[in-house]
Amino acid sequence: MRSLTVLGSCGAWPEPGRACAGFLIEYDGFRVVLDLGYAALPQLLAHRPHAEVDAVVVTHQHPDHCVDVSALARVRHYEAPDAPPIPLHCPPGVIDVLRALEPNPDPATVLAVHDLATTTRLGPFTVETVTLPHYVTNLGIRLTAPGVSLAYTGDSGPSDHHTKLARDTDLFIADATLQGPSPQTTPRYVMTATEAGRAAQGARRLLLTHFWPGSDRSTSVAEAQAEFDGEVIAATEGLTLPL
Repeated sequence: MRSLTVLGSCGAWPEPGRACAGFLIEYDGFRVVLDLGYAALPQLLAHRPHAEVDAVVVTHQHPDHCVDVSALARVRHYEAPDAPPIPLHCPPGVIDVLRALEPNPDPATVLAVHDLATTTRLGPFTVETVTLPHYVTNLGIRLTAPGVSLAYTGDSGPSDHHTKLARDTDLFIADATLQGPSPQTTPRYVMTATEAGRAAQGARRLLLTHFWPGSDRSTSVAEAQAEFDGEVIAATEGLTLPL
């Protein structure tokens, strides 16, 4: 099975019945989670009741992208205390957030922490990362395995790096926090749906995510479609896409 399941699609905080950033990727039995923000763990447990994952990737330290990694660690600590630590690939600030949430047990004893910027392999995937503009260190990530390629911006303002990240991917997962005209402020740390469509050039499909709570997602899809010729999909909790 090769698929991506949306665990969470909201930015900042979750709307009722939804969650913040989270994606479950399954590739021939290998399971990796990309981000795990507010309320994303229950979504994961709906698919993996005992949180059976092989690795976790977190793009940056904001809680709407990482706070439920702490909850995942509690599941592993109490339900599988003899299991090996779950590999966590992230920028350095993430582990500080997790320790502040729950210092006992130390997250580094339940999670095997690796610097995402230096990660080159993740199970069957070759990993490429790039620093993208955000309030804190945010790493866009590209995962490539035989027959599958996908990329994810995390949270990002407009950047020349997006085109390289998206090029020739089967699926480009892009921050589409805002709607309407691009704000005339600099620096910019999140994108509009229109900018996400531009950023996706070279990808086959575009998955919009990180919607500001209360946004009409059909509007975001229409704005991205005006810039991107491929399929545009709005992330929604429980959606599974074949890879």
